[in-house]
Amino acid sequence: MPRARAALTAIFAAGLSGCSLAPPYSVPAAPTAPAYKELGKWQSAEVGVAPGAWWSAFGDTMLDELEARIEKGNPDLAGAVARYDQARGQLRESQAAQLPSLDAGVSAERARVSAGRPLSSSGAARYTDLRLGGSLAYEIDLFGRVRNSVRANAADAQASEQDVAAVRLGLQATLADYYFQMRGLDARAVLLRQTVEAFERAFELTDTRHSGGIASGIDVSRSAALLSSARAELSAVAGDRAAFEHAIAALVGESPSSFSIPVAEIQRQPPAIPVGVPSTLLQRRPDIVAAERRVAAANARIGVARAALFPSLTLGATGGFEAGNSDILSAPNGFWALGPLSAALSIFDGGARRARVRISRAQYDEAAAGYRSTVLAAFREVEDDLARAHSLAAQEQDQQAATRAAERTRDLALIRYRDGASDYLEVVTAQTAALDAQRSLLEVQSRRLQIAVDTVRAIGGTAAG
Repeated sequence: MPRARAALTAIFAAGLSGCSLAPPYSVPAAPTAPAYKELGKWQSAEVGVAPGAWWSAFGDTMLDELEARIEKGNPDLAGAVARYDQARGQLRESQAAQLPSLDAGVSAERARVSAGRPLSSSGAARYTDLRLGGSLAYEIDLFGRVRNSVRANAADAQASEQDVAAVRLGLQATLADYYFQMRGLDARAVLLRQTVEAFERAFELTDTRHSGGIASGIDVSRSAALLSSARAELSAVAGDRAAFEHAIAALVGESPSSFSIPVAEIQRQPPAIPVGVPSTLLQRRPDIVAAERRVAAANARIGVARAALFPSLTLGATGGFEAGNSDILSAPNGFWALGPLSAALSIFDGGARRARVRISRAQYDEAAAGYRSTVLAAFREVEDDLARAHSLAAQEQDQQAATRAAERTRDLALIRYRDGASDYLEVVTAQTAALDAQRSLLEVQSRRLQIAVDTVRAIGGTAAG
């Protein structure tokens, strides 16, 4: 038995010190600039927000409450977590192959042998065979097949974990985007209600002047048309707002039939989002990290495929007790065997194993190309959002000036009409221009919030430097 233990120890050591046939791994090169072009000389201020709760930078308590409900209620996130659990299970399964497998068994047999059996002169006989024992099997991993399988599955599990983070971030950003679009519609509804009230007063004025013979019937018709159009748009906004509310309900795992968000006119300024430098994007954006881990997994599987070109070595061992009576657990009834130590190598397979090596190399190339594509797409999204954020900030300032001018023109046109200095067409034109300018301003403000949300998503979900 001491010699057997020494032999087992030597074989296990040989298996653990075996070589690996996977190529040396390095992260695929991807074009990375030292700074974002669209950032220019502008650098956003630091915002004291924890990375896991980036939405709190927007200062909206209702949004905070909704975001907190995604973790428990969203089925897509639950599915991503389940896929991650599967990946971890596959990793544990592959890790088990690094250890010997042990089986135990017990058997009892009562048998009668024939008197006429060949090479027998003792006649018929009955006997009992009691057997209690176990067996061990261990693959000596000289060529790294098992170790590389573990490395590949570990990288897959890490990629799946990042997939969960990417799904979570995507859902959080989508909810915030829907929420701010809905709040933009709330502000638009407030504007339209105020506009309807103003148009009603203008209609009453025009109708009164028409009754007194001062205004024409055309003026009354124009005023009525403008009023009805504003009411129709208000109804359309209500329908669009309901659709966003229903979409948010689905995101947080609620039935739209029992879910509602109070109407509120909230037009906030977007927070400053510190985007950092491009190199940090490679470590904190989950889809990039997941793509890199899949490259690592593909690299390890090249080693698994190459190991199939060499012999597989397996050690077996058995031991236990066997007797024909009840006194089985005694030293004389013990037995053991070390072996066989077997080697297996396919001599001819028509090139199938070499084809699998080529397939694994091609899969690595595909994963590396996918990683570079993911990196480039991420940089493009950040640059796009930075460019849009700058242009929208300038657009809002110009639109505010345009809105003030349009509102002043509308007020002057109405005064001129009351004084009889112009016809109602001038009023209609001014009122329409003012409403268009106010509507455009609200859209720009809502769009700025949406771009801020998308910037957080594009940089990996961290709104703190």
